[in-house]
Amino acid sequence: MTGYRVVQWATGNIGTRALRAVIEHPGLSLAGVYVHSPAKAGKDAGDLCGLPGTGVTATGDIGEILALGADCVLYMPAACDVDEVCRLLASGANVVTTRGEFHRPAGMKPDVRERVEAACEQGGSSVHSTGSSPGFITEALPLVLTSIQRRLDGLAISEFADLSQRNSPDLLFNVMGFGRPAADFDQRRLSYGKVSFGPSLELVADALSIPLDWVEAGGEVAVARNRVRIAAGTLEAGTVAAQRMMVSGIRNGQPVLRFCATWYCTADLDLSWDVRATGWHILVEGDAPLDIDIRFPVPLERMGATSPAYTANRAVNAVPYVCAASPGIRTSVDLPRSSPPSPDQPPAPALASRPPCPPVPSWVLGGHTLHANKAAAGNGVPPGTSASQAPAGQHHSRMVVAT
Repeated sequence: MTGYRVVQWATGNIGTRALRAVIEHPGLSLAGVYVHSPAKAGKDAGDLCGLPGTGVTATGDIGEILALGADCVLYMPAACDVDEVCRLLASGANVVTTRGEFHRPAGMKPDVRERVEAACEQGGSSVHSTGSSPGFITEALPLVLTSIQRRLDGLAISEFADLSQRNSPDLLFNVMGFGRPAADFDQRRLSYGKVSFGPSLELVADALSIPLDWVEAGGEVAVARNRVRIAAGTLEAGTVAAQRMMVSGIRNGQPVLRFCATWYCTADLDLSWDVRATGWHILVEGDAPLDIDIRFPVPLERMGATSPAYTANRAVNAVPYVCAASPGIRTSVDLPRSSPPSPDQPPAPALASRPPCPPVPSWVLGGHTLHANKAAAGNGVPPGTSASQAPAGQHHSRMVVAT
């Protein structure tokens, strides 16, 4: 086995897909697996993800993980434990996570940021948050699309998830609140978008040198006009059948960066919403306007099995670049664009070997010429990627269909 030695931390839907990807990756070798369930401890990693035996057995002992001396840990638990992350980093292990706590260091709680950065310094390690949403759709893609603008008036990202064929009653009814009277819906789920997606919008704004005055979030729900049967159960007429979360980055009193997620179980709603097929829609307003649809060519009944790849793959692909980065909390702006491996592809080169920075371009926003952040221009990213579909405190960078 060659390449970077990687530990998979947690084996839920996203973690299991990441585990398979590590085992099959030509530039990575599986060093260990951390599990929370005693029933999984002692099992071969292959048994946990549907592959042949690997000789690597899972453990629930963090001490055993630290003793491995792995190059990187793919950290994918249901909730982030800062103490765990700091122990991993201080031991010298880099951390790539689908947790959303590290998208923008400047937005972290000062004491938490200080602890994490101290652990990075102690271990000579880095930590990076990534995923599909937030991540790919809110950071990587916007930075690329804005690179062809000279005047940027605004950027809006819309996410759509048709959950009608998702056979997960607990997720839909108990966690997300579908099927309840609108008056009983917990609006905190929608306002939590400020925590889930705000850091991504602010990171992009920083990279484009258009600092936001503030970020605001909210949302609304729509109810079913008629009784409808979905894979997870039945929605009665007049109960919540769709929900929309909106996050806006405000500058000079106007929204310049926007993210809107619409999750629905039926399009037969009491409100006239723009309800599209599962995927993303990106609108870039400027002197080189763009209107882009991204669709997932997968039958709805297979989305639950397919969609974890959108989140897990981005994290796995980031491993070589995070391992090569200088110590600290590293963002999508700091790292080069990651790519999938080919069978004969060697590990990613050290960041220091990249070519010199190109000239820093500039944009005009609202009549003012603005310069791109030098970090964005010089680190392989063209200057300027589901709700957190888990409940508050369980914030993964993924679409809801991947839960």
